[in-house]
Amino acid sequence: MAAPPEVTLYAAGSLRGALSEVASAFTQEFGISVRTEFASSGSLKDRLLAGEKADVFASADLGNALVLNQNNLSGQVETFASNLIYAIAIPEVSLITENLLDKFLNPNIKLGISRPVSDPLGDYGVEVFCKAEAIRPGSFTQLNDKAVILSGTLPPNRNSPGGSIVYYLQDINKADIYLVYYTSALSAQKISPSLQIVELPDSLKVQADYGLTVLKSANPGGSQLANYILSPTGQQILAKYGFSSPKSVPEPQGVGGVLLAVSVAFALQRKLVAAKQQKVKVGDI
Repeated sequence: MAAPPEVTLYAAGSLRGALSEVASAFTQEFGISVRTEFASSGSLKDRLLAGEKADVFASADLGNALVLNQNNLSGQVETFASNLIYAIAIPEVSLITENLLDKFLNPNIKLGISRPVSDPLGDYGVEVFCKAEAIRPGSFTQLNDKAVILSGTLPPNRNSPGGSIVYYLQDINKADIYLVYYTSALSAQKISPSLQIVELPDSLKVQADYGLTVLKSANPGGSQLANYILSPTGQQILAKYGFSSPKSVPEPQGVGGVLLAVSVAFALQRKLVAAKQQKVKVGDI
């Protein structure tokens, strides 16, 4: 008998470790090989809109997945994991939750974020800036003006969520503090234990909800892989890497669930539009 068709999974870079392990376990259990492609969610979404073929798309936000659904390229969008935004810093900063905003605003401390719009992590960073503005008027402009956009090609030995953080903070010293996913911060600290992982105060806290969707052109193995990611086995692997269960956020169920997910995505989009009107910096480092 012929082997089942290979499944292609496009997924956010922050999912590299977790979904690589999920894919390996899926192949071992069902005998279906999985080809993975990891990059920023925005760039992957654009590639799919331009005609590239994949079976499953796992985004670090709901918005990019919903764009495919709204363009009739994919099915329902499911929230399959959540992640929190944390700060990670070099030890010299002496960063703690209580002094975090003061350190962010300190002109002598370099604050890094990912590229907004193309990378949801950058969008979440902008959301933190917006929350800072509500606490201290004028903070958004100060943070936006000083923020260093950390993006570009990484060396092979740093091409991982944790590796990229170590590269920017310690290898090339482009930033002293970096707004990152909690899961990526854990990976970075395994590489470089001296890095400090600091939780944002409640007033600045941002949660990233991850969206999963199966492309309409997918072979049957695509739905099978998506269900496996949502299964207890898949969720246990995600939890091992620091992701939270989607039970803590509303799960899309039928039309009502999709509308709820759309409303969440639109709410974030409105925040980003407001931020862009304040001239969010999106240039290169």
